[in-house]
Amino acid sequence: MTMKLKKLGMLTPSSNTVLEPITCSILRGVPGVAAHFSRFKVTEVSLTSSAASQFSIEPMLQAALLLADAQVDVIAYNGTSGGWLGFDYDRRLCEKITQETGIPATTSVLALNELFSVFQVKQFGLVSPSGQAIAERIIENYSQLGLQCVDYACSGISNNYACANVDEESIKGMVRSVALSGAKAITTFGTNLWSAQLAEELERELDILVLDTISVVVWKCLHMAGISPQSISGWGKLFAAKEFQEMSNKI
Repeated sequence: MTMKLKKLGMLTPSSNTVLEPITCSILRGVPGVAAHFSRFKVTEVSLTSSAASQFSIEPMLQAALLLADAQVDVIAYNGTSGGWLGFDYDRRLCEKITQETGIPATTSVLALNELFSVFQVKQFGLVSPSGQAIAERIIENYSQLGLQCVDYACSGISNNYACANVDEESIKGMVRSVALSGAKAITTFGTNLWSAQLAEELERELDILVLDTISVVVWKCLHMAGISPQSISGWGKLFAAKEFQEMSNKI
């Protein structure tokens, strides 16, 4: 009998060149699962009103409806704007997508928040390609959840396409710097950042948990589609820890 293919739908900011290859690389070791992508217009990451308007629900919903034509099993907004626009924004987006398509939905930020809870993270470090104002807004939003950001590092980039140009050594340097604060969990917060593939190396070196915002939404989508992520290796503790798998099954 042919196994039914599970299809993960990803809403992708138009200027993002990282999340598609990273997502496909993570899923390479998972049989019977494929990722499908639909884009909507995003070029700027800042707190201006014009930048915020890029994340209005309607164009994202139209992209989600195109994914629904492919009969995907789950739809995820693979982006982090909810971190500075507010977590309720992501919840409303997911509700609207499911209402219009009948398909369960999630986002990178909601998946990250869930994992903070599962791993009982109360203090964390933040590494972001964005500017300081965005980082401070993210930190403030997490403080309202009772989570303390003990240190952060950011690259000061507002052009979303340029986030993909941050090199691996710079990302490693930011993670190492933030780890000096004593944070046991660090999130690499940006889905146009080449960081997910560095998680396992940095976790071994620094004895920390690295939660990348592409990796977390892949993990969440797999669970929503009824697929265990345990076959994924080389991408960090998120997928490998047996005790985590036991906890995550209770979500």
